This record gives sequence, C-alpha cells and structure tokens, in this order.
Amino acid sequence: MPRWVYPTFAVLFVLSLIPFALIALARATNQPTPRINIIPDMDIQPKFKPQSENAMFADGRAMRPVIPGTVARGHLNEDTAFFSGRNGDQWVSSPVEWTDQVMHRGRERFEIYCSPCHGMSGYGDGMVAKRADQLQEGTWTPPLSLHSESVRVQPDGQIFNTISHGIRSMPSYASQIPPADRWAIIAYVRALQRSQNARLEDVPADVQQTLR
Repeated sequence: MPRWVYPTFAVLFVLSLIPFALIALARATNQPTPRINIIPDMDIQPKFKPQSENAMFADGRAMRPVIPGTVARGHLNEDTAFFSGRNGDQWVSSPVEWTDQVMHRGRERFEIYCSPCHGMSGYGDGMVAKRADQLQEGTWTPPLSLHSESVRVQPDGQIFNTISHGIRSMPSYASQIPPADRWAIIAYVRALQRSQNARLEDVPADVQQTLR
C-alpha cells in the first residue's frame, strides 16, 4: 500500500470529528444569536413574556387584566353567604354543618396557617409573634387573642371575611385557604373559644349529675 494512504486516512479521520466537535460546542455554550432551525415549526414565533411591555395597549402592559364581570367556568359562586360570609349587609352564621370531619379539617388548617401567629391555643402567642416581640422593630402589630371578648362576639361571617381579606398586619389567606376550609377553621376556633370559656350549662345534664 502506498505510504501516502496512512496520512491521508488520518487527516480525513480528524476532519470527520470537526462537525461533532462544533455540535458539542454549540450545545454547551450560549450564543447571542438563535440557532439555525432547518424546520422551525413553532420554535420561533411572535409572543410576549410575562411582565413584558406591549406598546399596542394604552397602559403598555402585555399581560391583560381580567375583563370586569368575567366568571370562570364552575366559579359563579352564587351562594353569597358561603363565599363572602354576608347576606346583604348582614354577617351570617356558619352555613356549614359542624361535623367531626369538619372539626378535624379545621384543626389541621388552623395549625398550618393560623397557629404561627395566633398560637396553637389561639392566645396570640405563636412563634412568629414571639420572634417579632424579641426583635422589637416597632412595626409589628401583635395578633389578637381569639379568646378576647372582641373576637368572641364577632359573627362567623365577620371572621370569614377577616380570613378572606386580612386585617391590620394579617394578610389575606384567600389564595391559600378555599372557602370550605375557612368555615372549617371557624368551627375549630369556636371550639377553642368554648374550651376556654365553658359554662356549667354547656355540660350535658347526665354528666352534671356525676359531678355533683
């Protein structure tokens, strides 16, 4: 075999690796220009990313607000008492039956969302409140005790409204807690309040006889 064959094959082999090296380089590095798409399909199309600008609209926003009066399918929420805690201008009592299942659900949601500030027993001594008191930054509004008279006399609907929209330093929990869970939390709050303000009349008659 002629001597020139071996160097020629070596050169051709090295040259054959160059396309693969270029492909690997293109995949591993960032380029200011888009890659070449032989069949682009829908990879490149006119669009606006979230929070971007759009000069076509007067407010310059690409993300358009919801049209007033728009109702998502399945979210008409006709039961205003259940979804707002009101019946006209009046606060309502809980429209949800207080079963054992509702109480257990309310306790679970209370311990997740409410206890960090209000404490496990509802006295406003949660870990967040304790830490804020230690920092003494002057911007913290202590959470009310759920056993205080001002809270105990509030109708169920008013507490529902507070959970939905927040009050003072308490934010709205509407995005985290669906309406059914808000009513369940209220049921558990009422149970906590009764546990700390029970009267003899709350004890069943047969149990009262055993206590005497």
